[in-house]
Amino acid sequence: MILDKQDSIYAATKLMRYFKDFNRIDDYFRARKIERVRDIPAPLPGMSLEDDMFQDYDLHPEDMNFQIVEMPTKLFDTLLEKTASFSPDENPGKTLKLVVKETTTNTVVGFIRYGSPLINSKPRNDFLGGVPDLDIFNKRAIMGFNIVPVQPFGYNYLGGKLLAAICCSHASRRMLNKKYDTKFCLFETTSLYGNIKGASMYDGMRPYLRYKGDTQSKFLLTLGEDIYPEMRDWFTEKNGGEELIHKGASSRKLKMQTKMVGIVKKSLLEHDKKAYELFSKEIAKASDVTTQKRFYMSEYGYSNVRDVLLGKTNDLTKAENYDRFELENVVTWWKKLATKRYIKMIREDKLRRELEVWNQETMNKIDIIR
Repeated sequence: MILDKQDSIYAATKLMRYFKDFNRIDDYFRARKIERVRDIPAPLPGMSLEDDMFQDYDLHPEDMNFQIVEMPTKLFDTLLEKTASFSPDENPGKTLKLVVKETTTNTVVGFIRYGSPLINSKPRNDFLGGVPDLDIFNKRAIMGFNIVPVQPFGYNYLGGKLLAAICCSHASRRMLNKKYDTKFCLFETTSLYGNIKGASMYDGMRPYLRYKGDTQSKFLLTLGEDIYPEMRDWFTEKNGGEELIHKGASSRKLKMQTKMVGIVKKSLLEHDKKAYELFSKEIAKASDVTTQKRFYMSEYGYSNVRDVLLGKTNDLTKAENYDRFELENVVTWWKKLATKRYIKMIREDKLRRELEVWNQETMNKIDIIR
């Protein structure tokens, strides 16, 4: 597909204007958050969703207990959007959405969204000694795309570490096994902010999570909720009514965007070399906004995960620390850390007592990097 000169200049200008506002990844996160919060409907009087979120900041960690439950997709998505600084676009493949509830108060302390792992990852390949057979790998591995504590539960009690450890627990693994009729043995996730933030909530979590290196991030930011459908429909019209990427494709939005950029580059190169060079420069600059992310893995307390993922055996072998991944032991591990944190926050008069949720009024009051 080749656009004429006028159309290629139009498309290039639209895309460049969108990306020019983002000098850092947090600029992009805030812009996307503004778009998404705008679409959340206002609650009916007396039916605020925030009432379901943890807000008892006098409760000591030692007095807490937790359960993992599924929640209807629409409600989960709304609560997650009100809580998370950024929520990645969903892709086809596996998905399991869980909430963690504190049972004493019967309130939500955080959200977990599992999905199919990324197709390729350098830290994973280094761990395995090469690129695995994806048919085998995808049956036994899962990724945490959202691991988000309600705030300030996360701040006051190290709630992010609790959720991440629960992701690595046998309790959540068994829920995944039941849903997909398999035996998962590898969990992986990445830090959200990459190298613009010096530390990750996943650090200091052995044996549950181990840092395996940094990703090689060099990709274009995903188009936002407003411009993406506009440009998708525009390209479809220019393509005779046929969409650039068929509806059943995996990672469809990313592939669609990549196709758009490719068409614009090819068209500009044919019509206007200077415009092509400018567009290529701006797209490269926009790609530089993305950052390397810290990559973490959990082997769920098994000792031969590498051999299983490489197809050398189907049978998992328990390691000596296998029982430490049971939910009861995970929570006990967290309580020790959370107690120290909680006491420190009280002693230093830093305990936060106001629920932090994203809405039109709080957009400029909450730090996007928390």
